[in-house]
Amino acid sequence: MPNKPSTVHVVHCIDTEGPLHESVPATFERLASIFGIELEPSRALLEQLQAGTVDLGGIEGEVRKVVDPHLLEYNDTWDKVDTMLHRIMAEEFRSRVVDSFGGGWVYSWFCLDHIGYGENPRRRDMGYGNVFSHYRQMLVETDSRQDELHFHFHPHNFRHEAHRCATHWWANSDSLYQILCRRIIDHGWFPVANRPGFHVTRPDSHWFLEQFIPFDFANQALVGGEEDKQADLRGGRFGDWRRAPADWQPYHPSADDYQVPGDCRRWVARCLNVGTRFGLITQDDVDQAFKEALEGKPVVLAVTNHDFRDMAPDVEMVMGLLDDARRRYPEVPFQYSSAVEAMRGALDLPYQKPCELDIAMEASGRNGEMIVRSHTATFGPQPWLSIKTHSGQYLHDNFDIDTPFHEWRYFFDDTTVPLDSVETIGVASNNAYGSTTIIRLDVRTGEIARSELGDRRTGE
Repeated sequence: MPNKPSTVHVVHCIDTEGPLHESVPATFERLASIFGIELEPSRALLEQLQAGTVDLGGIEGEVRKVVDPHLLEYNDTWDKVDTMLHRIMAEEFRSRVVDSFGGGWVYSWFCLDHIGYGENPRRRDMGYGNVFSHYRQMLVETDSRQDELHFHFHPHNFRHEAHRCATHWWANSDSLYQILCRRIIDHGWFPVANRPGFHVTRPDSHWFLEQFIPFDFANQALVGGEEDKQADLRGGRFGDWRRAPADWQPYHPSADDYQVPGDCRRWVARCLNVGTRFGLITQDDVDQAFKEALEGKPVVLAVTNHDFRDMAPDVEMVMGLLDDARRRYPEVPFQYSSAVEAMRGALDLPYQKPCELDIAMEASGRNGEMIVRSHTATFGPQPWLSIKTHSGQYLHDNFDIDTPFHEWRYFFDDTTVPLDSVETIGVASNNAYGSTTIIRLDVRTGEIARSELGDRRTGE
């Protein structure tokens, strides 16, 4: 056993999606989808299901989890969301149980854009950057300098319905590219950490993340195959983490199997649920993290929930589990950390200067040749390229790679897009330490705006 235990870094990853409405008929529709039971929707029957007094042939307990009153008490307007946020982001609430260093609770907000849907029965806030901008402003209003903004994405299902899940990041929409291009050009922001929508990783998203995003709070490995007890999640449906490590050490995934350790670049951390019907973190899970830290292992203990429910009970519950664990393991320190701080601290990542991105543009008539260089190695072999045209189109493309991780070239012409039709060019990259560099070129004036997101992830 080492002379000194490591620190348990506690990360609260919120799937930040804004308001959500669910009618009583919609709740019964979900029950039919999950369990295959057809019931006549009514408030009275819903209350009976919540009490467990309806004979459902042995699945009464599982149904009660789905219709738990807390889970159905949605924040269905921004006013309700904001009322909750002002309460839980206050220092008094954050400090109800302080960590081993006297620090209060920290939130990492993984923000989603709802765009490109034909049907929106849950009344989600549709629009590019709507949720992101709301939370960026909220962090300013509440002076929440300890919190961070990160990335959450929902792939489109075949029918483009906002209340249904999917697994492929770009098969049915180009929304992923549109969102990231706008985050760079309109907001001066690019993600360094990811929380997968619907807990889903598949080869397409696995290899995409491996190019651009170094930290991934995705692993939902459970002990005992609990996911197979959920009728709609059996056999690896959606969040498939059956082969992944069920411990609290982040790992580099394998190129061919994101669930097992390998030689990829990004770090995947385990992240269990609070305030939902499955994959819930328990006292045993928290004790496991403290035991692993006692052995000197790098520990990131992450939990996740949604902002469309009251998060206060979930935070208080996890605080209680931590308080209980530290009584049994008084020699093990724990620290409330942001997503980036936790990865850096637990893994002892060596400091790297932010990528020193430079643009050189040579124009010739309608065309142009752009060279981008970075003295510091980028996380993936190329940065992200965003292009905004005078007509308001947002475009993404690959670079030609002169030197992987260091130098790239792009030609503006009739094969791509003529330079005289381009308004703004945005280039963004992370490094392996989790620092982000963004440059935005105003093509008309030649002015370049630079921003670096190092310790504070809001971009303000």
